[in-house]
Amino acid sequence: MENTGVNQFGKTSSVLIRSGFREGRTILEDVAFTAPYKIMAPFEKENGGIQVMPLCASAGIMKGDCQEFTYYIGKNSNLEILSQSFDKIHKMDGGCASRKIRIQVEENAVLSYYPQPVIPFADSAFDSDMEIRLADETSHLFLLDILTCGRCAYNERFAYRRFSSKIRVYRGSRLIYRDNTRYEPALMPMEGIGMYEGYTHMANIFLTACNGNEDEIWTILDSFPDCEGGVTRLASGDLALRVFGSRAQTLQALAARIKILFER
Repeated sequence: MENTGVNQFGKTSSVLIRSGFREGRTILEDVAFTAPYKIMAPFEKENGGIQVMPLCASAGIMKGDCQEFTYYIGKNSNLEILSQSFDKIHKMDGGCASRKIRIQVEENAVLSYYPQPVIPFADSAFDSDMEIRLADETSHLFLLDILTCGRCAYNERFAYRRFSSKIRVYRGSRLIYRDNTRYEPALMPMEGIGMYEGYTHMANIFLTACNGNEDEIWTILDSFPDCEGGVTRLASGDLALRVFGSRAQTLQALAARIKILFER
C-alpha cells in the first residue's frame, strides 16, 4: 500500500464488535470504537439474531484515512453487519486510504456481512484487506460487496486512480476462497471484454454451502434480465457469485433474494 501519512488530517479509526449467545438470543458481549464511529443499538431479528450498524460521523473516506474493523461472532450467535449509507471514497491529491477487516466466526455461528455499495470518486485510491476465519463446517457466512464505477452523474465513470480489494476466507486452517481485485482505470480497459463490459456496478457474493441451492440461485439470476453474472461452486462446496448491473438497488435486491436462501 502507498504511504498514507502524507496527509496531516488523515485519521486512523477502529471498530470492535464481539457477539455471544445467552438464553437463546444473540447479544453484544463487547463493543469498542474510535471517532468518527459509533455503534447503533442492535436490532433484534425474529430468529434470535441481531443486526448491528456502525455509524460514521464523517462525510466519507479521505486521503490518509486508515480503518481497522474487528468482528468476533461467538459460538451459536447470529450477527448481521450493516452500514448506514454508501461508502464514499473522496478525491485525493496523491496518497490513498486503507481498510483492514478481521473476522472470526465460531462454531454454530452465523455472520451476514451486508454493507452498502462503495463509490470511488475521481482521483481516489483505496486499498482494502479482509480476512475471515470460520471455525469449522458449522460456521456460516454470507458476504456481499458491491462496487460502483464512480459518480456517473458527475462524469466520473471509472475516473478513480485505484481500487484494490483482497478477501481471504479460511475454514479452520484451509483457505477456501480468495479474491484479489485491483482496478487501475488509467491502465485497464474498464468498459471492455472481461471487465465491466458496459455495466456500471459489480457485486461479489460469497456464501457457505447451504441446502445445495445452486440451481435456485441460477433461477434468481435469470429473473433479473438487466443483470449478468454467474455462480460457481467451489472445491469446498461453498458458492461464489459475480454479478454486473447498472443500478446498485437492483444488485441489492438480487442479493437480498439470495440471502433468503442462505438464512432458511
